Amino acid sequence: MKRFLLYILGFLFAGNMSAMKIDRIEPPCWWTGMKTPLQLLVKGDGISSFDNVRVIEDGIVVTGVSKGDSPDYLFIFVEETNPGKTLPGKYNFVLSDGKDSLSFRYDLLQRRKGSMDRESFTNADAIYLLMPDRFSNGDPSNDSVDGCLEKADRHDPNGRHGGDLTGMINHLDYIASLGATAIWSTPLLEDNEPEGTYHGYACSDYYKIDPRYGSNDLYRTFVAYAHDKHLKVIMDVVTNHCGTAHWWMKDMPFSDWIHVFDKFTRSNYVLTSSYDPHASEKDAEICTDGWFDTSMPDMAVENPYVLQYFTQVFIWWIEWADIDGLRVDTFPYNDKYAIAQWCANIRREYPHISIMGECWLNDTGGIAYWEGGHHNKDGYNSNLPVIMDFPLMIAVRNSINKSTPGWGEGASNIYNTLAMDYMLERPQDILIMLSNHDTERFADIVNGDVRKMKIGFALLGTMRGIPQMYYGEELGLQSAALDKGDGGKRIDFPGGWSGDSLNLFDPLQRNPEEASVYDFVSKLFNYRKGSRVLQSGKMMHFNPVDNVYSYIRYGSVNNSASGDIHSAGGNHASEVFVAVNLSRKNRILDWSRYDEIIKPGRAGKNIINGNKVVSGENTVIKPLGVLIAEFSED
Repeated sequence: MKRFLLYILGFLFAGNMSAMKIDRIEPPCWWTGMKTPLQLLVKGDGISSFDNVRVIEDGIVVTGVSKGDSPDYLFIFVEETNPGKTLPGKYNFVLSDGKDSLSFRYDLLQRRKGSMDRESFTNADAIYLLMPDRFSNGDPSNDSVDGCLEKADRHDPNGRHGGDLTGMINHLDYIASLGATAIWSTPLLEDNEPEGTYHGYACSDYYKIDPRYGSNDLYRTFVAYAHDKHLKVIMDVVTNHCGTAHWWMKDMPFSDWIHVFDKFTRSNYVLTSSYDPHASEKDAEICTDGWFDTSMPDMAVENPYVLQYFTQVFIWWIEWADIDGLRVDTFPYNDKYAIAQWCANIRREYPHISIMGECWLNDTGGIAYWEGGHHNKDGYNSNLPVIMDFPLMIAVRNSINKSTPGWGEGASNIYNTLAMDYMLERPQDILIMLSNHDTERFADIVNGDVRKMKIGFALLGTMRGIPQMYYGEELGLQSAALDKGDGGKRIDFPGGWSGDSLNLFDPLQRNPEEASVYDFVSKLFNYRKGSRVLQSGKMMHFNPVDNVYSYIRYGSVNNSASGDIHSAGGNHASEVFVAVNLSRKNRILDWSRYDEIIKPGRAGKNIINGNKVVSGENTVIKPLGVLIAEFSED
């Protein structure tokens, strides 16, 4: 009753109500008990003159109002008067210009229990990366949607093909059965450019799922269903750039909302300029302020209003959809101090959440600079918990086809790359992969050779770090047409569309090669799901001989996310031994090299075929062969 009376009294004394229309309020709602300050972006024609703002009800208060450079924006800053005790509900804001008034209602919701303490993805997980438009079309009715410029055309490799959230929901069992424990989907937010929107990296509305994928409610349903299958969900986010079709591009709040040059200026992509002590300031500026592409305006995240906007956007999605982690596209192309603050802001609200940054440099020293907590000479700390191991991906890809390697090539390239782990603070928490949506598929690199694909997956599933597999990789799928650019690499999953002549979700329709790769991957990753020694164990590797690379996973690494863990829930291996033969000849293992950890005469088991393995006995690894053996405690 009190709240109702306050509402009535507020409007009786509000003065003349203006006919002005509020077009947009972001965030669209918020929650009580949040640590993040609330900055409301309010947009409407000429609204900046309505800068006298109050809230009718008790519980929250307006602490400040700022105008943008455009007269069509107000930024309203709101705090709880008694943090932690504010009641959820609808709160009425009244805005006045001294003569006329207008109002809006704003929802403050109740947080999920334990939301702040949510766990995230760790090295105990295996991530399945998919592109929604190319994975499965579960709802053909939304392939083309009124209001979205680009319509579906499955014949165009760079067009939209119709994959959607319903298709993703339909195949959660497939992903879980593979041994994956988390899903990373490329962006699902609206991308309303006139063409090339299937990838989703040119956002036109940060608070809206692209209607060709579904709706905000359907995304939340997808997350809930994924959780029911024990799958975590990682959202792909873009803070560095939006799309030219974004609604604010017609009327930006501030002149420095994006980076603007006298003429179009593309990034020079020289990421080394961020830490190079000899770098030109101009080179560094063009790298971070230049546009990523003509359709991708570069966001000025160093503007505090922009920084707070992006902080709130992705806290909103975490809270609203209950997601488990974030992957940040083109991380180093942001202003490095602003994006470090952004990471800190997110983790202030969710202390345990993992944020993975795409820092695409090809050397370990380059990626190490961006690892949160790294002791950089210039004192910079990105606050980024997880980086991506592009150097290892490149080393594996360059090594696997070398039948007669030169000095430092072949297996030695992998060994030498991992030796650079001394530069990293947390090598056990780095994301490792064979390929992703921006590269050729791993099967392209090895020309469809099943033996080489198994070697790649053996490394991916047993190496230190957080493994990520790319959709279709588990079946050895190759790109449709490498000469068609990214669209030719980002193939439709066979069977994801009604009427497909081949359905590879169905085991009975796989050819022997596809079945062989899938069975190897699913057996390995389901084993890994129960093996703490593979998830968080230490690693000892051995100088390659005759192009054979071998290592042992043992013990555990103390990990702030997953804890200091010594035994597996599903199996009790104390060591896992791995050897991959990149040569084209049979190789006999010299077990005496491994007796620091695995003493002669110990009995083990090949985790792929179940055969007995005894250390010290003659063990032959075939050309391009793999051995993964568990040795249980004596």
